[in-house]
Amino acid sequence: MTGTNDMPNDTPQTAVLALGSNLGDREATLAAAVREIADLAGAELTAISPVYASDAVKPDGVDLDAPGYLNLVVSLVWAGDPHALLDAVNGIENAHGRVREERWGDRTLDIDLICVGDLQIDDDRLTLPHPRAAERDFVLAPWADIDPDAEIPGRGRVTELLAVAARTARAHPVSASTDPAHTEVAPGLQEPQS
Repeated sequence: MTGTNDMPNDTPQTAVLALGSNLGDREATLAAAVREIADLAGAELTAISPVYASDAVKPDGVDLDAPGYLNLVVSLVWAGDPHALLDAVNGIENAHGRVREERWGDRTLDIDLICVGDLQIDDDRLTLPHPRAAERDFVLAPWADIDPDAEIPGRGRVTELLAVAARTARAHPVSASTDPAHTEVAPGLQEPQS
């Protein structure tokens, strides 16, 4: 593992996770996954973005024939090793029927670690910051909603990256069943000011 940050792995740090779903009951899956992330030992959920819809992106580009995605971003304070967080979110994905047969294939749930503090990691299991987050408007747009001053370590400000990213995402009208105020998921969590 390589890193430019010498903090111990158990020092609480802000982690940003991107969630997406394009199979099944996408809204219910995302809502359940956010609740499960909030319940992780060592995690304190701090923000949940609005939901965005986006076209499916495959290795060859945007695939308009594939089912579209719903996406959101959450931030949390994580008191643990980033690899333990990866293991935990992989477990949540698996519990929701995630199948890994095709690179960037359709999925019931995808949870990506975008960054954990300023850590820079590149090993066989985890790359931080996420290597493609700076190019993905379906990550950048919801992230900018919860933290307009956010930066991807080594890449730049999220709002500036969003300004030049290819457009696949658009605002999604979230139904009441997904609790747009997020009161069921994280009571007392404040919506970001616009």
